Amino acid sequence: MEAESQMREVKYAADISSIREAQARIKPFVHQTPVLSSESLNALAGRQLFFKCECFQKGGAFKFRGACNAVFSLDDDQAVKGVVTHSSGNHAAALSLAAKLRGIPAYIVIPKNAPKCKVENVIRYGGQVIWSEPTMQSRESTAAKVLQETGAVLLHPYNDRRIISGQGTISLELLEQQVPQLDTIIVPISGGGLISGVALAAKSINPAIRVLAAEPEGANDAAQSKAAGRIITLPETNTVADGLRAFLGDLTWPVVRDLVDGIITVEDKEIIHAMKLCYEILKVVVEPSGAIGLAAVLSDSFKKNSAWKDCSNIGIILSGGNVDLGILWDAYRK
Repeated sequence: MEAESQMREVKYAADISSIREAQARIKPFVHQTPVLSSESLNALAGRQLFFKCECFQKGGAFKFRGACNAVFSLDDDQAVKGVVTHSSGNHAAALSLAAKLRGIPAYIVIPKNAPKCKVENVIRYGGQVIWSEPTMQSRESTAAKVLQETGAVLLHPYNDRRIISGQGTISLELLEQQVPQLDTIIVPISGGGLISGVALAAKSINPAIRVLAAEPEGANDAAQSKAAGRIITLPETNTVADGLRAFLGDLTWPVVRDLVDGIITVEDKEIIHAMKLCYEILKVVVEPSGAIGLAAVLSDSFKKNSAWKDCSNIGIILSGGNVDLGILWDAYRK
């Protein structure tokens, strides 16, 4: 009941009401993604695993939920000038698609080192690509210039109430319609928009549920932040999981601090192995960021941690499936 009382006492960026409103708002546009299971993977993990396949979401990732909620939350006067964001990946494509559905422009600032398949998705969905250097400073300054020139609305990839609320709809589907017996959910963590929404909704529905984050060793700022009790940023990140290189925001950090029960860090080789298992056993292609939840549950640090010995029915968010096939094959050969 600690989580429940915490949510009553602390005002977070989103709550169960905003998440239910998001669910109603985006229902005509999003897929209710399937949940898959595998006895082979259950045997490997020693637990019952339930995979929420957001790789089958429109745009190929969970990000469409938040982007769709944010775009359709705008009033007409705001929306007419379009939306702008800076993103190297799935948020860029998701926002482009949501804007296309609403019939408004999307201006997408993308760093020059973004994965080719994710840039192609933006173009496919009608987003207007503006290139930046691959630094946060360049991304933000370029986006600010676009804002000034267009008068569009800036929609941050994760540090936004509307985005967090949209991502939280995953928990509503999982716990109310698909697998109500879950006692644990494992979620990739980067900027924290996904895990914030998932945790706020899940702990409102079932205060006893555990929400665990999965993070790459080479981008372990969230684990360091949790240990330090304040936001830690890293001078650089080094991980195959290109979608997990962002840092926590001032809206996502309080949720991670208070409601995320633990953070499991894994090495890139464990992520690549989990990608292989998803492909070979589940018959699902996931990007590295999407496979990290399975990597976490199979890791020694999880299996040997007595704190998680009672985690028996585990939901794993396969957050996305946008991966360059050339990179996928290269990773498999390693």
